[in-house]
Amino acid sequence: MVDIKKIGTGEVLASVDADTLVGADLREMRLEEADLENADLNHAILDFSDLNRANMKGANLQYASLIGAHLNDVDLTHADLSHAEMGSNLHDHAAMLLNSKLVHANLSHAYLHWVDFRDADLSQATLSRADMRHAVFYRANLTEVAANDCLFIRANLREANLSHADLRDCHFNEANMIKANLSYANLQSNHEDGFAVINKANMERANLSHAQMKNIFARSVNLHQADLSHANLEEGVITGSIISHANVDGAEFKGVELETVTIGYSNFSQALNANIPKHKKNIQ
Repeated sequence: MVDIKKIGTGEVLASVDADTLVGADLREMRLEEADLENADLNHAILDFSDLNRANMKGANLQYASLIGAHLNDVDLTHADLSHAEMGSNLHDHAAMLLNSKLVHANLSHAYLHWVDFRDADLSQATLSRADMRHAVFYRANLTEVAANDCLFIRANLREANLSHADLRDCHFNEANMIKANLSYANLQSNHEDGFAVINKANMERANLSHAQMKNIFARSVNLHQADLSHANLEEGVITGSIISHANVDGAEFKGVELETVTIGYSNFSQALNANIPKHKKNIQ
């Protein structure tokens, strides 16, 4: 038998009839404040369980099912959640990780559709190839994450910190990125003909200073009052986008078509290689 004990008091919250917790069925269990540090929960079923405030540092949750689980204020530092299933097509059935700590956690290939990471700390986490459509990262810390080939479609990244993030080949179509910090983020591609996509994203007042966005597809993006200083948009496709009242000092626009871009009240005189159409030169 394996006893799952409460942090501090040692109270037994559950006993599992197994030598390990691998593949254990713990669905709908009350495991709040459980001590599961370094536990091997590979392939475990924790659907709709209450794990709020649990200690899960270094836990192995590879391929675990956490649909609808409550993991608020949980410490998942260095935990392995690769291939874990935490999301759902139903908003109310997705896992909740409000204010949780996932520093250096591995969430590669995880299914995170609609998962709520509000105010969570995912700094230096690995998210490569994760499906984060509709996920909520409001005010979350995603600094220095490795998130290649991810789906952030319609995700809420409002005021999220993605500075120095590796976001190559990601899709952010229709994402809410108002006031997000993407300074020094890499939004380029690992592939010769590849590209990242942020079509129809709302990036009003976002910080994209020094961001690498060569070859990006950014059609109909709202960049009103955004900071694009020293960003590289070389050969990017930004047709129909809004770059009004924006800071474009030192930004690279080589090969970028600006004919259909709204650029009012943005001073392109300090931008690099910006080909401003004649009829727009008097509105800068």
